[in-house]
Amino acid sequence: MKYETLEYSPEEINKSGEILKNKNSSKERIDNALDILNNFRASHSYPLHIFQINLKNNSSRKDKNALISQRLKRASSIIKKLNRKYSSNSSLKLFQIQDIAGCRAVVKDYSLAKEIFDFYLKGRNLKHKFVKSNDYVTYPKEDGYRSFHIVYEFKSDKGKKNYNGRRVEIQIRTRLQHLWATAVETVDFFTRQNLKLNEGDPKWKEFFRLVSSAFAIKENCPIVNNTPSDKKELYSQIREKEKGLDVINKLTKWDHALRLIDEKQLRNKTAKFFLLELDIGREDLFIQTYEENQEEKATEEYVRLEKKYKDQKDYDIVLVGVDAAKDLKKAYPNYFIDTKDFVQELREILQV
Repeated sequence: MKYETLEYSPEEINKSGEILKNKNSSKERIDNALDILNNFRASHSYPLHIFQINLKNNSSRKDKNALISQRLKRASSIIKKLNRKYSSNSSLKLFQIQDIAGCRAVVKDYSLAKEIFDFYLKGRNLKHKFVKSNDYVTYPKEDGYRSFHIVYEFKSDKGKKNYNGRRVEIQIRTRLQHLWATAVETVDFFTRQNLKLNEGDPKWKEFFRLVSSAFAIKENCPIVNNTPSDKKELYSQIREKEKGLDVINKLTKWDHALRLIDEKQLRNKTAKFFLLELDIGREDLFIQTYEENQEEKATEEYVRLEKKYKDQKDYDIVLVGVDAAKDLKKAYPNYFIDTKDFVQELREILQV
């Protein structure tokens, strides 16, 4: 398997990021900057592959049903991140972004997630450089996001030195944390918001903050700041917000809208990579499958489609790798609009 290596300097990469942020950049400059971004992103593929295998091995020992997935961040998401302000007078540089490559483990409960997180914090079974960690479970984000994050920098003293310095983010979530996060992404896509970036309709933002605290209580974890600590009051506010936003009906409608997916496309047992095209205008989902030795071909097609649809809001493109085809729908439910489990959890809250 041939993996792409980095062809540009940090300075050239950061310059391309500035071009992509500038709305007045010419098409020629943007195309060239996208080529640099795509090479930088692709150079993370081999390190991501190594960390994904490591995460699978370590997680499966704790939870045999752990769901492992990997992804390279979409170009559109990278550009959005570049445009965000992180202090009063500074913004992130492209070469600094630490979650271009990410792999995730979803396990059944908090105790297992914490055990795996602690395992990585102690640096066991990893020769790579620890960069940082974030415990968003003990200290939930203000928007309600909860998960364990660890960033490592790939380090090899053998034949893979060309990949040294590429960073990979490891995420460890519980089932409830995963349901919450994918429900947020689903609402973002259909309502054209950026709840995931703590932007958008305040009513939706508050709804998800409250539900996150309800899930946290169920897991015996700290709740989100400035949400009711009294369970009765918390549930009452969730009922009020759900009724005002018509959450269950909307999620059910979106789920039904894309039931047309052909399950046979997920029965290719030798496929390791899946290119998803979510076309909301036609209410359809297109899936292309690729064998393990076709990753380069998959990446090329991913880049081509991103360029083709970069100005079309009704399209979302993502290339994902999963261990088995049957896990694809579970790992990325937002791309199948499969929010039934989230809705079921929400119904239980509303009935209390």
